[in-house]
Amino acid sequence: MDIEKATDLPSKRVVAALLISVAATLALPHIPVARYAVWPLTLLSTFAHELGHGIAAMLVGGHFDRLEIFSNGSGVAYSAYGSGRFARAFVSAGGLVGPAIASMGLFALARNERRARFALGGVTVLVAIALLFVVRNFFGAAYVLALVIVLSLIVKLGNPFAARLTLVFVAVQLAVSVFTRADYLFTPVARTGAGEMPSDVANMASALFLPYQFWGALCGAVSVVALVLGLAMYLRPPRQKKSPPKRLPGRVAGGPRLG
Repeated sequence: MDIEKATDLPSKRVVAALLISVAATLALPHIPVARYAVWPLTLLSTFAHELGHGIAAMLVGGHFDRLEIFSNGSGVAYSAYGSGRFARAFVSAGGLVGPAIASMGLFALARNERRARFALGGVTVLVAIALLFVVRNFFGAAYVLALVIVLSLIVKLGNPFAARLTLVFVAVQLAVSVFTRADYLFTPVARTGAGEMPSDVANMASALFLPYQFWGALCGAVSVVALVLGLAMYLRPPRQKKSPPKRLPGRVAGGPRLG
């Protein structure tokens, strides 16, 4: 059971963390000074996108070689896996729907402030592992290192609500990452810092037939479902402990009858 009051359905702190995260996400692009904060958030969505490709490659029995993140907000993941059509489509879809699916788990963990701190620590460790083993260009390494430092400071020095707020904010960014550049879902070409290459949906269309627009719409729909489920888990009212049945005055259970 959540450590917060069961009478708050859901608790005010749970709702506050979500509202602050959503409001900041929507407002930052429109505030002149705060626009500079949008750039690192774009890089965060790119980092999650490329990690999604690499993790998907490992799930189909391949391996994740490296990823690169560029200052224009683009990125590339390099991986090796089997030549099957399903494997190719699965790895391509991993970058599109993987962040939204991950956000679903983060929303669930953020319900409790103590679990949120541990979850944020786990995210920090995962990012640090990625920095050590797969991030292989200078700009990408500098960005991910800064991300590790910021998350580590929040985990170590922040109060429980700060950890929850950060975890919810990251979950929101992952949930909406595929929609921040929604045109990418419906284009056959990806323009990255490494040059032009087929987009993820074009790779899916090549592997599984059907037009790339269909796969873009499907990935967008999966991301929406993941977002709705994540929010439902996060905002679900906490379970209340059942009160023990009241004992009636008078006869004592198991005792002799009076009179």
